Amino acid sequence: MRMNLLVAILLLLLPAPVGAADYKTKNLVLVTADGLRWQEVFRGIDPLLMELDEAGMKDAEELRTSLWAETPEQRRRLLMPFLWTDLVSRGVILGNGARGAAVTLRNRHRFSYPGYSEILTGRPQDDVIDSNTLHPNPLPTVLEILRREWELPGAQVALFGSWNVFQGIGAHDSEAVFINAGYQRLGIAGATERLRELSRLQFEILTPWPSVRHDYVTFEMALEYLKTTKPRVLYIALGETDDWAHNRRYDRTLATAGYFDDCLRNLWAAIQSDSAYRDSTTLIVATDHGRGSTPRDWNSHGAKVEGAERVWIAAIGPDTPAGGEAHDTAGVTQSDIGPTMLELAGVDYRKLTGVEGKPIDLIVGR
Repeated sequence: MRMNLLVAILLLLLPAPVGAADYKTKNLVLVTADGLRWQEVFRGIDPLLMELDEAGMKDAEELRTSLWAETPEQRRRLLMPFLWTDLVSRGVILGNGARGAAVTLRNRHRFSYPGYSEILTGRPQDDVIDSNTLHPNPLPTVLEILRREWELPGAQVALFGSWNVFQGIGAHDSEAVFINAGYQRLGIAGATERLRELSRLQFEILTPWPSVRHDYVTFEMALEYLKTTKPRVLYIALGETDDWAHNRRYDRTLATAGYFDDCLRNLWAAIQSDSAYRDSTTLIVATDHGRGSTPRDWNSHGAKVEGAERVWIAAIGPDTPAGGEAHDTAGVTQSDIGPTMLELAGVDYRKLTGVEGKPIDLIVGR
């Protein structure tokens, strides 16, 4: 009896297995804004860029006036009111280096495919992902692992992306999850009229970029899919914040950042109004890479651009305490997003091959 009692005590003292916590999260939604700088997220409109004619601000007086305020805290709420008024007040955001909460990339390339892959696989793959060429992800992604571990049909794990390269980024096995990205017709049997309309519309309202369709089409497709198919796992990848920045159009970059915030508002409203998702869904918001911080390089990123390694992460959900703006959280990286998703799903995050990240304590509530 003494031996049995001793064994029972030792078992109680052992740490719980990874992924064994009793989480309330039953659904996961990930949303990314390509190349949306931490500077705009945490400081709003940039005083260094707002007067630059060569950044598209020559005829942007109305936009400039609507977004300007004396403090960074006021400016960021004007640019992204839902993020700062609703999401952060009930969840958490990390990425402000001034508060000791910088979030960085592990990959050395600092551009899109390596960044998105790091998010979805929990590690950099610098030697095998060194371009934005469309090809299958070399490793299984968190989307594939969630489908397998939750034993879901393929339609229940979905990715909608504005950039066509997500057709490869999203999965190692292209048949493992549902993906619609770039100028890609929607191949869903029994699709609603709204989905069919959006599929047609993408070819009628073209962007300046052949590989990136309008975020409006991507988001509205994803929202309709959420309402009708009710996936357990959904990834929405929006892209125009990056493309307008590359075109040195700061006015359009600000406008699409504001639209991204509107998308988050509408998405969260849809989640909370649906009994299948309400109070059982964690929403994680992030970006794939940062950009430069000067008038010369704000539109650029890559291995040689200082500051392009700086990113940010926000989250809201039933297991995430209302921590607000994080401080003193050194060491958080982009590789931590995938492990955080698996932890909330009750899955051992080490199922990600060669994972280097770990669950983010502020998001998983510990």
